[in-house]
Amino acid sequence: MKVVKQSGDIVYFDREKLRNSLMLSGATNEKIEDILSIIEREIYDGMPTRKIYKMAFQLLKKTSKAHAARYNLKTAVQALGPAGFFFEKYVALLFRTEGFETKTNVILEGNCVSHEIDVMVKKGNAIAMVECKFHGSNEIKSDVKIPMYILSRFNDLKGKTHPVFSQEDTINKCWVITNNRFTSEAIDFGECSNLRLISWDFPVKECLKYKIEENGLYPVTCLTTLTQYEKEKLLIQDVLLASDLVNNSKLLSNIGINYKRIKNIIREASELCEYIGDNSSIFND
Repeated sequence: MKVVKQSGDIVYFDREKLRNSLMLSGATNEKIEDILSIIEREIYDGMPTRKIYKMAFQLLKKTSKAHAARYNLKTAVQALGPAGFFFEKYVALLFRTEGFETKTNVILEGNCVSHEIDVMVKKGNAIAMVECKFHGSNEIKSDVKIPMYILSRFNDLKGKTHPVFSQEDTINKCWVITNNRFTSEAIDFGECSNLRLISWDFPVKECLKYKIEENGLYPVTCLTTLTQYEKEKLLIQDVLLASDLVNNSKLLSNIGINYKRIKNIIREASELCEYIGDNSSIFND
């Protein structure tokens, strides 16, 4: 059976690939087999992969909203758009979790021109510029022109001192982070040029997906119990993580959500983050 990817490419339906993605949601083997059986009965030649994904998501949601939220992780990160402003803040948050100092949207003067840097990070004596390449579609890859362009900016900045974390900081590292993928040529160029490239699934133990799962940093856009409008309201107020909502019902009541829904939202957020807290205090305003 052949299916159609978002790019328009036609590929054979891969049962194991779907199984692996469902396993990452935390669902039981029994539930995964049930979902696979239902999808295999419904699938048809030429079916769009996005329709298969949506079906799997809805089936997970019926039994566990937290599993559906985890399955929805990549889409949730794409919802930190449309321009990637919230994605830059989210990347800074990931670095802070790993012990870095961070600043976002910093304008620095290079030898030739000025540059607006998405994120600046510091740990010890190392100071790096981080450029975030955000894409709203799964099929878009960052090609070799991206790291080539960013390397030229890095070279224009690294020979000077800049008032970032102190008055005389020197930039000595450069990272490029995307929520999708890099082409193989882009990765080769990054490795050759000593740029640190991070994508959704590269490098394996340092990729965006791994960092999110390892630290439980699920974006608030994962939550299935929130509407798109409510997610946007929370993002505007710098509420980026589902864990921010646990034990803090005010963040939800402040945007007009009623008590009954607040309970359901915090329950999903708690399960998603595998948080075990004192339920008696969760809903205190």
